[in-house]
Amino acid sequence: MTAVTRVLVLNGPNLNRLGTREPTIYGTATLDELRAELGAAAEGVEIDLRQSNDEAELIGWLHEAVDARTPVILNPAAFTHYSYALRDAVALVTEAGIPVIEVHLSNPHAREEFRHTSVISGVATGVIAGFGFGSYRLALDHLLRRS
Repeated sequence: MTAVTRVLVLNGPNLNRLGTREPTIYGTATLDELRAELGAAAEGVEIDLRQSNDEAELIGWLHEAVDARTPVILNPAAFTHYSYALRDAVALVTEAGIPVIEVHLSNPHAREEFRHTSVISGVATGVIAGFGFGSYRLALDHLLRRS
């Protein structure tokens, strides 16, 4: 195994509103705070944190992960439940032997029924949900320990 030097942390729709969007579910911390927290936890590893409300942009970033052989932490947000295009892009990454950890701030299974289904989980390397920013830290820890 080669040492991980870079991790792509991709965030889907509405996560740019962290800190103000439904703080009782998602907390009050922002993506910038998440970036700083992950950077502090991964000394010497580049944390490339990105967010998009655009499905096509997320797919392009996953293609980039394949080409650069970069492990991914992915919070697909609402795309979790219905984006087969995003699912297929995740499959490209994992089929290339590159890990993709699906993360969620909240526990989708403790929420509305439509959130109980993930089309992404079946092709992801693993899933971590319900621990707020801790979900990302656990995913990062896994990626760093496997290298």
